[in-house]
Parts: sequence; C-alpha cells; structure tokens
Amino acid sequence: MNEPVIRLLVVDDHQLFRRGLMALLAQEPGFSVVGEAGDATAAMGLAARLRPDLVLLDNHMPGVTGIDAVAALKAAAPQARVLMLTVSENESDLARGLRAGADGYLLKTIDTADLAASIRRVFEGDSVISPEMMGKLVGLLRRGPAADEAGAPAPAPPEPPPSDPIHSLSPREREILRLIARGDSNKHIARALDIAETTVKIHVQHILRKLELSNRVHAAVYATERGLLA
Repeated sequence: MNEPVIRLLVVDDHQLFRRGLMALLAQEPGFSVVGEAGDATAAMGLAARLRPDLVLLDNHMPGVTGIDAVAALKAAAPQARVLMLTVSENESDLARGLRAGADGYLLKTIDTADLAASIRRVFEGDSVISPEMMGKLVGLLRRGPAADEAGAPAPAPPEPPPSDPIHSLSPREREILRLIARGDSNKHIARALDIAETTVKIHVQHILRKLELSNRVHAAVYATERGLLA
C-alpha cells in the first residue's frame, strides 16, 4: 500500500532559501510542494485555496510574523499542520509559537533528512522540537505557572505515586530520560554515557512505550513535572 503524498506549502520571505528548500523537498519521496509564499498574508490566501497538509512557516517576515499567522493559517486550512522553520533560537519565540498552535519548532540548521523525517512525524500527528531548543522548552516549563508572580522558583514537585509508570523504568532508562529532559540529542546522550547512538534510540523507544508517550517533547515535560531535573 502506497504512503499518502504530503502536500506542502512553503512560506519564507528569503526567495533563495525558499526555492532551495522547495527543490530539496521535491526530491523526497511522498512530498509534493503545492505552493510558496513570501509573506504571511499571501500564505493565508494560498492555504485557503490549496488546502495543504502541512505549512512550513518562517517567523521573521515583513508584515505579519509567522507566529502571529499560525492561528489564521489553521483557520484558513483547518486540516493543515503548521511547522515553524526559523533561525530564531529565542525562547520567547518558541513559547509564542507553541501557544499559537504550531505543531513543531525547527531551526534552519536542520539537515534535509531530519527535516523530511520531522515533516512526516508532524503529518502523522506528532510534535517536533529541534534538540537545540528542548532545553529552553524545559526552562520555560520550569518557570511557568508554578512560579509565583514575585518570581519565586517553582516548588519541588511531589514524589510520583507508586502507580506512576516512571517506576517501571530501569536506572539507565531514567538516566536517559533525565538527559532528554535536559535537551540532549541522542548523539550527546551516547557520548555522555559512552554507549552507541543506536543503543540510545532503543532505550528512547522503550521509555516512550513504558510511559505511553508519543515523542521526546512529551517525555521532557513528563520528566520535568516529576522532578528529574531537580
């Protein structure tokens, strides 16, 4: 059975980058670039007309920023997923993008193979965050509603109850979960623990299955809420 073709709309104000990205994506099996736009206003019209499956969206563009356009794009094409692809490593942009409804936040330093894999994951309903931004996401979570208005640090989280599936993890899996929550990539985890990257991937799969989580972002949130970084 053939995989569905993912219809993409590419939105970026830098024409050279946009055209290069489109050319790379066109070479990937299962992708069809159905449209391009250089600003958010044009993207909204195209999204309504073309009904793409996924919008690759830059943030810093003239006029309406990408983040401010997320909700309107989803209103124009309700079935579309929106994946931010930006140079911004600003944690405020990350937070605003996710709050606006973006289904992922990737940096433009990502390589083509990882971008293609991320697009497929988002299309299938997952969420993706660049590894470089994971630590900033965790920091935002830790400074979130749990901190009072005076800026006091969040109180220590309670000990997970005996029924919490975190207790099903092995010591090595808990260690890897802690490093995921810190924002480390599989490569960094492998170096830190002096094990093969493929071994890390297997451990991550086991962790997600045991905790009934779908991705690393959820795992990082889960670990932070249970005090693994404390």
